[in-house]
Amino acid sequence: MALPNGYTKATCHPWPSLLFVLPLLAAYELGVLYLGGTNPETIRNGADHWLRCALDFIGVRFFWVPPAVLAIVFVFWTAHRWKDRPGEIVGVLSGMILESVAYALGLWALSRLLVPILLQAGFELTVPLEEPASFTYTDPALRQVITYLGAGIYEEAVFRLALFSTLVTLLRFADVSRFLAVALASVGSAILFSVAHHLGPYGQPYSNYLFLFRLLAGVYFALLFETRGFGIAVGSHACYNVMVSVS
Repeated sequence: MALPNGYTKATCHPWPSLLFVLPLLAAYELGVLYLGGTNPETIRNGADHWLRCALDFIGVRFFWVPPAVLAIVFVFWTAHRWKDRPGEIVGVLSGMILESVAYALGLWALSRLLVPILLQAGFELTVPLEEPASFTYTDPALRQVITYLGAGIYEEAVFRLALFSTLVTLLRFADVSRFLAVALASVGSAILFSVAHHLGPYGQPYSNYLFLFRLLAGVYFALLFETRGFGIAVGSHACYNVMVSVS
């Protein structure tokens, strides 16, 4: 039986995104609690840590608040869109897994192409020619996988679900065309996404390669979020991170 609205539209519906992301979110949070012991902050990824610092600043110190808020947002969004939810949900989720792997491989290919392009353009790279995010951790593989899994979830929630969507809404309110609003929001959110990785006590030292790669990745994930939905953006981001950490 064919999907009522087609597979392409189905992945952008909040219901498949909720079912797709929820197990990843649970695996990350349980992994942090299990592996982090008395100091779980050493495992949490940057975006998750920033959220918790902000919540701690206003006096909210419960560890379950960020994942609960994310889940609640999608539960209410799903309830609002319940009547037009896609059918054949197993097929949709299977397709989302395959797409996530494919787009992760696509980003990996882009990261490889970026180096010769920058060198040909006369850029002097300030880091070794390695995959970004592959040279900063010496933790056991499982700890790295958990950390990068969380990055896929919370960085997409902060920079795409919240920031990108807000920028598009504001630009559309200012009577900017949808195409231009998406383009400007993609670049704007990608710049902040890249800059954020070099800020704070957990930030990496600045290098032009890391900054440009993350700028490219930020645009890549913003376009995935816009065209393929939150679930696939999270899956692609997490899959890329895990793939790089394992390699």
